[in-house]
Amino acid sequence: MMNYQNCTESVSTLGWRRHGLQAVRTCEHRARQHFQLPPAHTQLCLSIWQTPELLVEIETAWSLSGYLLVCFSAGYFIHDTVDIVISHQARASWEYLVHHVMAMGAFFSGIFWSSFVGGGVLTLLVEVSNIFLTFRMMMKINNAQHLLLYRVNKYVNLVMYFLFRLAPQAYLTHYFLRYLGQRTLGTFLLGILLMLDIMILIYFSRLLRSDFCPQRVPSQQHKDKFLTE
Repeated sequence: MMNYQNCTESVSTLGWRRHGLQAVRTCEHRARQHFQLPPAHTQLCLSIWQTPELLVEIETAWSLSGYLLVCFSAGYFIHDTVDIVISHQARASWEYLVHHVMAMGAFFSGIFWSSFVGGGVLTLLVEVSNIFLTFRMMMKINNAQHLLLYRVNKYVNLVMYFLFRLAPQAYLTHYFLRYLGQRTLGTFLLGILLMLDIMILIYFSRLLRSDFCPQRVPSQQHKDKFLTE
């Protein structure tokens, strides 16, 4: 952060503090909402246990538990989007808004057309990774990076990120590439999936730089960049 003189410095510092406080509150709000989702995690496990073909027959497989899970998830994204806008956090949480809009577009295909329910269930595997990412975020908010728990969690994060984010996304992308060049719902979902792939890779690079190459992160980003990582 640049150093300014007299009142210019005071205004700049005050602005940064307000931005930081708003960002921290946004993160805490996101974390509290994520911890309110254990029923969704349970339903995810139940759906896969009862109907394992959802993981293979991505377009045609259907189950009541998987369908209800997709409906619940779409409702959560709608609620969270409205909450972000009403609480005037759209600017600080624009990445969440972009993600939510794309996710709702994908889930609606399962709700209204009863297609690709298996794909919706597969994408929700990221919730397993989100548990450990949320722990990481809360520890960073409380300046607990020196704890052994944080150091252990950052390696667990890498494993979970690969198993429940990168691997499922790669599998889904490979599956949906068959719709390339067609004018079908699968082509629309492929477009959403490719954009989500880009977002996930960006978040993964941020995670690596923040936890394993902190010397490459500018000093100001050390203070508030973790809010979007």
